[in-house]
Order: sequence, then structure tokens, then C-alpha cells
Amino acid sequence: MAVQSGVYRGATAAERATERRSRLLEAGLTVWADPSSRTTMTAVCAAAGLSERYFYESFTGLDALLEAVLNEIAVEIEEISRSAADAAGADPEARMRASISAFVELLVADPRKGRVAIVESVAVPELRRRRTELLRHLAHESAVDVRSWIGDSGRSRMADETSGLLFIGGMAELITAWLDGAIEATPEEIVEAACRALFGLYR
Repeated sequence: MAVQSGVYRGATAAERATERRSRLLEAGLTVWADPSSRTTMTAVCAAAGLSERYFYESFTGLDALLEAVLNEIAVEIEEISRSAADAAGADPEARMRASISAFVELLVADPRKGRVAIVESVAVPELRRRRTELLRHLAHESAVDVRSWIGDSGRSRMADETSGLLFIGGMAELITAWLDGAIEATPEEIVEAACRALFGLYR
């Protein structure tokens, strides 16, 4: 009777499909972040413990899965950075530092996310455009946020936008070098360098 009504082991068909999609996203993140393995549908399905039949239940193909992984990371970065800034109070520098610290803490807690969003996504031709769109979106949001925190101080909106692009582009290169081991720095040193850059761009 439970199966006929669409409920199996206490979960509806829709709930089970959502759970399988989450497993595929998590598996995609794990496989894609591993530079020693090839990111294939087979590898993702194996990591998720699901058949390809269930893969196609949620995604049209591997690129669709990878884009979904990338989008989820971008949303998480934006949300935790903004929440941290809001919790830091009204002081502009405190808000900037809290926002940057939250981002770096995310990468420390789960390095896979930084590697996928900033490093590995460059190697997937079909995702380069999406990566660029997301970086430019974060640059714009950075410009909007900083302007709301410290005012224009005589700067034009174009000056804020170019500063946002410089900051996010610089952060992407800094994080790439850090994750690749090209520079040895503590998370605190990364935050400090990023804060100096952001403060300098908007002063």
C-alpha cells in the first residue's frame, strides 16, 4: 500500500528524487575536485552509489551537473559572506573583513569548493563562460556592498565596478595559487592580504 501511494520507507517519490540529486551533487563535487581522477558520469554515479538511470532523472548530462555544482558554490559564497558582514555591525572595515574571513573559512572547511569553483572550472570549456559570469556577478555585488557601506566618497559607479572586478579577479588568482601550493600562507595571511587590497581599492 505504501509503495502504491508513492511513499516508500517514509519518503515520497519527490523526496527520494531530491535526495538522489543531492547525492549526485555531492559526488560531483568530490570527483571534480580530485585532480588525479577524470570527471565522468560513471565516476560520479559510482561515488554517489547510483545508476545512470538516476543521473538522468536529475541532469541532462555531465555538464549540467557540473554547472549545478558551480552554481551552488557561488550561492553559498555569496550568502555566507553577506551574512558575516551583516553580523559584523556598521563599521565598513569590520564588514569587509568579516565577509572575506567567511569566504576563506569556507575554503578551509571544504577545500573542494574552492578548487572546483576557481581552479578546475577553468579546464572545462563548456563552463568557462558560466565561471566568468559568476565572477563578474560577485564583482558587481562586491561593488554594490562596499558602496553601501562606505558611500561613494566622490567615486563614480564605474570606478566601483572596476574596483570590484580587480578585487574578485585578484582573489581568484590568489586562491588558485594558495590551493595549488604555489604560495605558503596561513588563512589569516590570505584574509589580511585580501583586506589590504579591498581597502586600498575603495579608499
